Amino acid sequence: MHWTLDQLRQFVLTAESGSFSEAARRLGRAQSAVSTAIGLLEADLGVELFDRSRRNAKLTDAGELLLLEARELLRQAQSLEQRAQSLSAGSEAKLSLALDEALPYTAVGTLIREIAQRFPDLELALLNGTATEVADYVDQQRAQMAIHFVRGAISARFDQRHIGTVSQGLFVPVGHALTQNQPVQRKDLVAYRQLILHAEDVHETAYSPKVWRSDSFYSLAEMVADDLGWAILPVNIATDDTYRKPLQQLDCPSLALPQLSVRVLWCQGWQPGPAAAWVQTRFTELLA
Repeated sequence: MHWTLDQLRQFVLTAESGSFSEAARRLGRAQSAVSTAIGLLEADLGVELFDRSRRNAKLTDAGELLLLEARELLRQAQSLEQRAQSLSAGSEAKLSLALDEALPYTAVGTLIREIAQRFPDLELALLNGTATEVADYVDQQRAQMAIHFVRGAISARFDQRHIGTVSQGLFVPVGHALTQNQPVQRKDLVAYRQLILHAEDVHETAYSPKVWRSDSFYSLAEMVADDLGWAILPVNIATDDTYRKPLQQLDCPSLALPQLSVRVLWCQGWQPGPAAAWVQTRFTELLA
């Protein structure tokens, strides 16, 4: 077959306008040229696209079916051209991004939607996991870049950039004995099990002699909801409404909990493209 995209455009425009003359006017061509182009297309495809016994450009049954195919081919051609222009301008074709599962859901959701709007031709791969896991994804080259909570020092293989903070607090299930007399003191916490986030080479402070550990903030929150102990959690995790029992934040001034730091991480030598650089800047804004 030797049909061209230009012939398909003339076919689609004629079908949509309902007239060879109107299609020719919109294209700035002679009616005879449009009619000839469509005739050649019909000859190449081996089917009649229009019923020429009628005054207007009325599609045949075959024409109606092939009009759908022609529109899709033109859409794909336009997508190809847009992607080529984007790559020619220096945009990356693909981005693999690893995200800490404990990051604020609202910020993450907004980021992903805006990536789709701003970089429609980007092939995006998302990986999720704990803070340690997403760093490993970068180290294993499964992801080009990770955004996660800071959990201690990083290997010399990585570069990093601080991009924001998230509030944390001390939480127990609603109705817990510790909620009866606030503010609580550190000595009040000793009588109850502490649930601590576990990460390699990071030793969280234990305020209770009874300790359980998990590598996931969500797992810790679930255990708090099951009345298995108290935990220091990101506020966005603790205020999720999907737990068996709601969590309540305690006022414990003596702990003086700092903000949790969030950073972006990548392997040394990797140069972020326009999309990756925008993701870093935009997520910084979303955490502000």
